[in-house]
Formats: sequence, C-alpha cells, structure tokens
Amino acid sequence: MKRFLVIQTAFIGDVILATSIVEKLHQFYPDSNIDFLLRKGNEGLLENHPIINELIVWDKKNKKLENLKAITKKVNETKYDVVINLHRFASSGLITSLSGAKEKRGFKKNPLSLFFTKSFSHQIGDGTHEIERNHQLIADLTDSTPAKPKLYPSQKDYENVAEYKKQPYVCMAPTSVWFTKQLPKEQWVKLIEKLNDEQVIYLLGGPDDVAKCETIMELAQHKNVINLAGKLSFLESAALMDTAQMNYVNDSGPLHISSAMNAPVTAYFCSTVPSFGFGPLSDNSTIVEVKEELTCRPCGLHGHKACPEGHFDCGFKIDV
Repeated sequence: MKRFLVIQTAFIGDVILATSIVEKLHQFYPDSNIDFLLRKGNEGLLENHPIINELIVWDKKNKKLENLKAITKKVNETKYDVVINLHRFASSGLITSLSGAKEKRGFKKNPLSLFFTKSFSHQIGDGTHEIERNHQLIADLTDSTPAKPKLYPSQKDYENVAEYKKQPYVCMAPTSVWFTKQLPKEQWVKLIEKLNDEQVIYLLGGPDDVAKCETIMELAQHKNVINLAGKLSFLESAALMDTAQMNYVNDSGPLHISSAMNAPVTAYFCSTVPSFGFGPLSDNSTIVEVKEELTCRPCGLHGHKACPEGHFDCGFKIDV
C-alpha cells in the first residue's frame, strides 16, 4: 500500500475522530502517503500534521458543485491505492466512486456504497464508539484494535498560549451548534461558582460563541474568569487544554479535542447519550448526565435548536 486517502467532510468532532484511522494506517504502513479530504473551515485541525501528506480542502459553501467536480477530478488523477470514506452522504460517495482507487471503502449508509469495493455497517446506539465503527474499514489492513485520535499542536501553538499557563487553570467550552447539546448557561454559572476563586477559568469557543461566553462570565460571581472565545485557533485551544487541570465540555467538538490530547475532561451529556458512541477517550475522563430517567431522552442524534418538550430537564436537572 503506497497511497491512502481518508475522507471526512462532516464536522469538527468527526474530523478529530477520523485521525484514529490516520494513526493506525501510519503504524502499519509508515512509508505510505496518507492524504485527508475535509470541508473548508476544519483544515486548521490538521495544520502541519506530521503524518498527513496533503490536506484536500473542499469549500462546501461557495460554488459547492463546481468545487466538488474539481476535487473529484483531483482525487481521480492521484490514483490512490485505497480510499477510506468515513462520510455517509452522497457527495463523498461520488468522490469515492469516481476515485479510480484500487479499493474503495465506506459505509453501507452512503447512497453510493454499491460502487464501493467494500462497505460496512454503521450502527449508532449500541454503545460502540465512533472510532470502533470507523476502524472496521481498515481492520483487515491493520489489526482489530482502533488507535486513539490525535492532534498535533506546533511549538508555536504552545508558545502562543504560554501566557495563560502561569498559574493553575481549568478550561470550559460551554457552547455547541445545537442548543440541546449544551449545558444551560445557569448551570455553567453554578459550576464556575463552585470553583476556587484563585483558580483561573478560561472560556473557550469560536467567534460565534463570544457573546454567550461573555454572558456566562458576567453572571458568574468569580474574579478569575477569562473569555478566550474567538481568540484561539483549534490547535492553540488544544495546546491550552492539554495542560489544564480539567476541561469541562458538552457533547461537542471540544470533547474530542480533549480526547485527541489525552487531556482530563468532564463531559456533560444533555439531550444526547454516551451510547451513541461519541464519549470521551482520555485516560482521565468523567461523563455527567441527568440521573433521572427521562422518557424524552435522547430526543435525537444531533440535538435541537430548542427542547421539543419545552422544559429542557436533561440540562437543568444535571448535578454539575
């Protein structure tokens, strides 16, 4: 095997978990070239990655079909030995099907899987972790044990966050794309107020999370809360989380950053459940969820923009 292409054009957490495949392939084929295809906006996760040969970035928002055609052509011209498609939708299925690769591997849920050389089941809800589901695609090329996902912040990334590490600190990532996947702001305030006043608390997130983090910071009665939302790159955030005393996260991207750094993590699951297979993988990890049995939970795989029942008990009744 000389050339591999791993495809995962979904969201931040999906890309991070897909690095498990990269790690395992490199372990068994250290002299091979491993390329990675992902959506524009997520490339910062794999910047200067020591194992990945080339990042192929697909802009899904601007001229999506035109860019899809160009990437499909590029992939076909590269003549990969194996294309491993972890994405379960038709767009990536088209790239895979027309890749010209000797082997095309993906999930049966992909609408174009009939054109794959090998296709595999993808069952959510039975407790199987996503890295185990993904590993099926390469188990016969490697072994039966999935690798842990891994990110590689650079020395520069660590230098850029060194100023925040001068005293003990914890990180909190209180937001999510989905409302029902994030612990309510009142709960974050309660958690912050339980922590020692001398401990620094860094709030993390992207540019869209600045206002939410600012609200939490203003409501909390704690003198050492600092809002870093929108100020750090993915890998700078990873470098900061790496040496935190604890990282408090939702079932969202920062959870998987913690896993990829093997950083200590406390993960709050509101409307989703760990049995979906997206729980933390760090050696020091804790899952916190509502103790009460709720007939409405889980209410979906990805969460909702608002609680379908109107009460959001799965968030408000968690003991932080």
